[in-house]
Amino acid sequence: MSSQTPRRRPSPAVYRRRRLAVVLLALVIVGGIVAVVAWQPWRAWADAAPQPTGPAPASAAPASSPAPTPSGSAAVGTPTPRVTSSADGDTGASADDEPAPEACTTGDVTVTAVVDKSSYGTGQLPQLSIRLVNDTELPCLINVGTAAQTFEITSGSDTWWRSTDCQTEPSDQVVQLDAGQTVTSAAPLVWDRTRSSVDTCDGDRQKALPGWYNLSVSIGGIGSVEPASFTIR
Repeated sequence: MSSQTPRRRPSPAVYRRRRLAVVLLALVIVGGIVAVVAWQPWRAWADAAPQPTGPAPASAAPASSPAPTPSGSAAVGTPTPRVTSSADGDTGASADDEPAPEACTTGDVTVTAVVDKSSYGTGQLPQLSIRLVNDTELPCLINVGTAAQTFEITSGSDTWWRSTDCQTEPSDQVVQLDAGQTVTSAAPLVWDRTRSSVDTCDGDRQKALPGWYNLSVSIGGIGSVEPASFTIR
């Protein structure tokens, strides 16, 4: 015979306690799941994050603005006319794939000699200017630098004064003259009422006599159609 003691079965009370513990554990698990679902912690992060109120903003980089197009009157030598230079990467065509402007010709531009008065009293100095107008419907290029400007004062057949006789450090400035644009000298050139020559730049000059005088000008190789007449006393 075996000497092992028979194993006793648990009492009904023990079974009831075990079942109650299992039920309570299940209730705790289910309750936790329900609480998590009801709370939805990820929604709190989403609600806390800033929401867009409109379409996405455009790029912060500023749009390039087209270069200003001059209108009306402008001054020779000022930045108003557009300067054209091969150093600017000119490829021979504009941004709109239009052909590059050609040089202005006599038939394109009207050049006018301008004086500030028609008569000058004793001691008054004539102020001389150039006005040019693009008479065409297309832009053209013209050299308006001092190297391309000429002022000449005559009295009858006698040439009294030329701006090029004693000119120093002449310069070139090629600009684009737009269709219909009018350009005038940035600052007038003053005639000191003396006779000029290349031999008298640093010496005494003959004083102009009272009478009628005519101003003729040219710029960029295009001369004025008619002279501007004035008198000095």
